[in-house]
Amino acid sequence: MIVVVLLAALLSLDTAISGDSSALQSDTFYVAPNGSDFWSGRKPVPNAARTDGPFATLAAACKAAQKMGTKKPRKVIIRSGRYFLNEPLVLTDKDSGLTIESSPGAMVSLYGGRKGTGWRKDGAKFYSADLPEVKQRIWDFRALVVNGRFCRRARMPETGFFTHQSTFDVPWMTSTGGGWKRKPTNEELTRLKYNPGDLGPWLDINNAELTVYHMWDESLVGVSDIDTQSHTLFFTNHSGHPPGAFGVKKYVVWNVRQGMTKPGQWYLDRTDGKIVYWPLPGEDMDKAEVFAPTIESIIRIQGTKNEPAKDITIRGIKLSVTTTPLTAGGFGAGRFEGAVSISSGQNCDLVDLEIVNVGGQGIKVSGSNMRIEKCHVHHTGACGIKFSGAASIVTNNYIHDVGLTYPSAIGLQGGGKDNEISHNEIHDTPYTAINWGGQRNIIEKNLIYRAMLQLHDGGGIYCFAGKGLVLRGNFIRDIPDTGGYGSSAYYLDERSENCLVEGNLSINVARPTHNHMAKNNTISNNVFICNEDARFTFPRSSDFIFANNIVYARGKILFDNTDAMTTFKNNILYSTEGRVQGNRMSRYTRTGSEQLQPGDNLFADPLFIDFEKGKASFAPQSPAARLGIKPIDVSNAGRRP
Repeated sequence: MIVVVLLAALLSLDTAISGDSSALQSDTFYVAPNGSDFWSGRKPVPNAARTDGPFATLAAACKAAQKMGTKKPRKVIIRSGRYFLNEPLVLTDKDSGLTIESSPGAMVSLYGGRKGTGWRKDGAKFYSADLPEVKQRIWDFRALVVNGRFCRRARMPETGFFTHQSTFDVPWMTSTGGGWKRKPTNEELTRLKYNPGDLGPWLDINNAELTVYHMWDESLVGVSDIDTQSHTLFFTNHSGHPPGAFGVKKYVVWNVRQGMTKPGQWYLDRTDGKIVYWPLPGEDMDKAEVFAPTIESIIRIQGTKNEPAKDITIRGIKLSVTTTPLTAGGFGAGRFEGAVSISSGQNCDLVDLEIVNVGGQGIKVSGSNMRIEKCHVHHTGACGIKFSGAASIVTNNYIHDVGLTYPSAIGLQGGGKDNEISHNEIHDTPYTAINWGGQRNIIEKNLIYRAMLQLHDGGGIYCFAGKGLVLRGNFIRDIPDTGGYGSSAYYLDERSENCLVEGNLSINVARPTHNHMAKNNTISNNVFICNEDARFTFPRSSDFIFANNIVYARGKILFDNTDAMTTFKNNILYSTEGRVQGNRMSRYTRTGSEQLQPGDNLFADPLFIDFEKGKASFAPQSPAARLGIKPIDVSNAGRRP
């Protein structure tokens, strides 16, 4: 009896020390900075004798949980602290049923890299730290985080672009048409002819990397050689398109000392094996926190078609510091891994994550019945979230400042079927904010602004080969047109069919909707407000319904390829210049133009009361009521409280 009482007292004491009665649960493991991988991981804090307590690493906790099998749920709880991973945490179908989450109120950060230390003066302005593995070519990276800031690489020219002399005058036959009329040669994909005043024999080809711009994407390439007689650069890897394709002749040189023109920049000196950084004013390198990435992903959930990884949840964690390989990223910079990557997942959830200062994608997911919710993804080298799958929900996420290394990156990119993409807020993207295709996907109540800041031929919501997509209740504003093939609010591209664009609002987007090689789509009950001209374009499209919309333009209103609209009625079209123009087209060429007559539409001021905050309401005497057009309220688009 005395022994039983003593054991109970010891058990009670140990639980009191841990501060958590769940420490005794057989399905829960703990990780803490003061833990040890030699302990059981069953307790959230070390015991008084320091003979048992939490694990020190997430890998050890997941390994212990895996040994329990997948017949019941298991949980790994991480206590406040910063954890550095030298290799990705890999979970498979053997980890199905596992939840990894922060303890209540904890601040948990996972880093895919290591600290940079040993800084010394390097010239009058710079500091450097030796990295022998870089010189030995066993470590390479193209992202750096200093004091919580994704740092800008050394760049030439300081602003704008160099113009090269390479040409590629082969016609693009559209993506559906097979791409280039003639396949580019190896030489065309690996050479660029520069202007002699821009570069010279001083260029360190070990360090230099180029961004070669195309129309809707770019290629990051290394330099294997420079011929200063013919003024030719030779690439270490293929560009995605030949330099000069689409008539675009822009490029930028990165990662050379000559590009260090302002504080906050850095470059990786592979020749001398060091990292070089120019501190910001007041930045003390003896106290600065510098993180250099060593891996491309921090957490990888890897299932297979036959054995998917099921019911895995990651919640309440911050992930930072990853890198990318030297390769052209392709459309949307889609080739890169995510800080969190899931392949062939099923019923997996990513909830309340912050992913910041990563070199590649924030999140990259494929699978079915997935949920990505309440994640804050920002300051990424490539995309914010990239998804492919079925019957999944991507909702209430905050995505911004993406594409810091790869400007073709997309805020939220995806495909598949029967997915819901709702209530996301996306801004400050160099290319498209949302790109989606697939079948029967619903894209609704998203808030998008300041997209398309660098590249062309995209939009706020850009749909390629979408079948039966619904774009409803979205609010898109302030998207510039930087040239090239332009930018739009709502864009239905090649093979998009039977889609519905309904109840949306766009403000200050010159081309509210662009439709290319699309058919049998409906654009109805939307409000489009343009500070200048308003352009509605339908090249090579057919069988569109354009009805019950309100267009308000402080310039003229233009419709390209009016023959594409089989139904064009009950719209209020108001141009402050009094010009509503219709253009006939043959493929991409205008063959005629005319001032449209009202016909079944109304050319009148809709008499808006307000629209700036997402509520497009009308004065009582507005003609909208006569046409049965109801006010649009998208003020709840974007993140929910």
